[in-house]
Amino acid sequence: MKTLFKKEPVLTAAALCMILSFFFVPPDISVLTYIDFRVLALLFCLMAVVAGLKKHGLFTFLAQKTLSGEKNRRTLFLLLILLPFFLSMLITNDVALITFVPFAILILELTGQQKYLIFVIVFQTVAANLGSMATPVGNPQNLFLYSAFALKPADFFAAVLPYVLISLILLPVCMFFCENQSFTISFPEKMELKEKKNLGCYLILFLLCLMTVFHLLPYGITFGIVFVFLLVTDRKLLRSLDYGLLLTFVCFFIFGGNIGAIPAVKNMLASVMDSSPLLASAAASQVISNVPAAVLLAGFTENWKALLAGVNIGGLGTPIASLASLISFRLYMKTDNANAWSYLKFFLLINAAGLLILLPVASILL
Repeated sequence: MKTLFKKEPVLTAAALCMILSFFFVPPDISVLTYIDFRVLALLFCLMAVVAGLKKHGLFTFLAQKTLSGEKNRRTLFLLLILLPFFLSMLITNDVALITFVPFAILILELTGQQKYLIFVIVFQTVAANLGSMATPVGNPQNLFLYSAFALKPADFFAAVLPYVLISLILLPVCMFFCENQSFTISFPEKMELKEKKNLGCYLILFLLCLMTVFHLLPYGITFGIVFVFLLVTDRKLLRSLDYGLLLTFVCFFIFGGNIGAIPAVKNMLASVMDSSPLLASAAASQVISNVPAAVLLAGFTENWKALLAGVNIGGLGTPIASLASLISFRLYMKTDNANAWSYLKFFLLINAAGLLILLPVASILL
């Protein structure tokens, strides 16, 4: 159990919550109605397709093309930070960090800028968490809320665009806190796109996923196409997907449904969400992370705009507010002379500043 919790802490916590809820609401066949199979199918498809694109080197290729040549420090750092900001909109915040944090570490080592590791990695993390709010596929909570509230694309983008634009303005400003210097970047081994035919297939599958998210294609068809494609062409990738995340969603779907069936708890959560859905969802994200917070609280409010803003902005704050933040921390801790306390101090400072800026903006706009 201890090993499982260390390996899959969120899944373990979600499973325990689900099991505990059965003591108050005995399980029966109706629990299946709590599970949003469309969200699970879309999440599976997006994870699979993005993993395929990453495997074929698309993101590293784009990063090398962007960063090669003569750069100054502020421009370099801004590019390293904006890469996860923009690409997280399409490949999710966790995949963006898994891809670009190691890349940033390599760049800083090549150019002798290791003393800026904490600065760059923390801002990459903040950028990925903020950029991912821009699209329904940018992170799991957006995908869930987009489906759960049957949102229209125009409504969704109008709700998140102000926060994304503010973030895009503030991130470059922060680069002026480091000294400037010019240097040339060259990679010892240049990435070339291989197996372009398979890469093209994954790009087509990604387009199908987007069409499904926007209700232009039934999710069952997209799921079938993606699953059969991987079954035929890449079973190893199929086995390597993060099924723990899918199981976590299942557990929280059932937990949320059971909680909603307990009158006292239902009334309490409904009251909290009625009074301040923005602050309640942002606060819950600090404790249980923003994906479970979205799944748990969605059944207790019709104010999807406040919930959407709360769980996305609430991804800033503690290291567990967005689980993608833990990815960056783990990757940093593998570097030479890593200092956990220095990292966490700077992380909390920057995230607190983000919360203090964006939450008041959201309260005004809502």
